[in-house]
Amino acid sequence: MSEHRSLERRLIAAGADPAADPLTAWQCLRKAEGARATVIDLYAIVARPRGLEPHQLPRPERAALARSIMRVVWPGFATTEGSAREGDRIEILDYDPDWPNRYDRWRERIQSTVGATAVTIEHVGSTSVPGLSAKPIIDIQVAVRDLQDEPAYVPGLEQAGVQLRSRDDYHRYFRPFPEQPRDVHVHVCAVGSDWEREHPSVRDYLRAHQPARIAYAAAKRQAASVWSDDGVAYTDAKAHVILAIMDEAERWVAARE
Repeated sequence: MSEHRSLERRLIAAGADPAADPLTAWQCLRKAEGARATVIDLYAIVARPRGLEPHQLPRPERAALARSIMRVVWPGFATTEGSAREGDRIEILDYDPDWPNRYDRWRERIQSTVGATAVTIEHVGSTSVPGLSAKPIIDIQVAVRDLQDEPAYVPGLEQAGVQLRSRDDYHRYFRPFPEQPRDVHVHVCAVGSDWEREHPSVRDYLRAHQPARIAYAAAKRQAASVWSDDGVAYTDAKAHVILAIMDEAERWVAARE
């Protein structure tokens, strides 16, 4: 079955009006499928009448389409002024044994500037899993008691060297200032939230299950081969794999408790 035909069948199953504009059709798909309806589906809905593949849409058009659905994907989503970056490319590298050391250095820096506001600081994401290929960007999760109290942690994190890029109802996302190398991402969440629980669970599951690591690494390399210039699509291209891993991780953690 071709990707185009598969998408058509999914849209029909979701009850999408064939005459609807692309955004309305995608929203119908999202309502029916949840996180399995991705930005790549929106690209495809727009691209197929023009005889194009999703990745063949011009980069500025893809960026505008992605922005149009951010508040659906991430309720409350907003970016901060002056935080845009240009020219970043996605590259997947073999696991680097120095990544934990890089995390340790960033952890010390964050602890020194945020202090007791950071209830926990954890290494999450692919660079926290030995043997897993990844972007050479350290993901750090910081849990705070009050996510809404940004003055308690934003100035400290910016002093440490990362800028608030976006906020949504679930977390705050920081990355290096535009003129600095993109070598770390910091995710601030609330203590006791689903966000705080899910990311360490996936990390621990991947550390313990080699087949899942292999499948995830393959999905990452495939996604990067198509979407090296599009971080949103790169993330969504892995959705089918990471959603399955999240489900497996949740069952695995529950069985151990």
